[in-house]
Amino acid sequence: MKFAYPYTATPQEPSGFFVRFLDIEEAITQGDTLEDAAFNAAEVLTGMLAYRLDKGQAIPAPSEAAGRPVASPSAAVQAVMILREARGGRPIADLARGLDTSWAAAQRLDDPHHWPSLKQLDRAARVLGKRLVLSME
Repeated sequence: MKFAYPYTATPQEPSGFFVRFLDIEEAITQGDTLEDAAFNAAEVLTGMLAYRLDKGQAIPAPSEAAGRPVASPSAAVQAVMILREARGGRPIADLARGLDTSWAAAQRLDDPHHWPSLKQLDRAARVLGKRLVLSME
């Protein structure tokens, strides 16, 4: 699963770029250069998705990029999004039982502010009948 959200970077007068996401309308930022705008886009996307995860709000799937630039949230936020999707409607308690750990330990895997280890993610994937696959871009 890939969480690459497209955005627009509109030139502003006298300089800089205004960034707006297609799928997360409250995620807006700016940058002096396109490079700054891209960095800030990833930061604001991470923050807004983490907020939505914290509040139990819906996370829309990314639209097709159609030639637009894209940004991805932090690995910690992506891990929560992936595990929630893989878990479906199953409660955290089921994951905790499968991992043979406490509810609190399993709950940390559902926290976008917690950085799980690869070992934890791999074990959780196996419990959910999945495989953990990594990539770098």
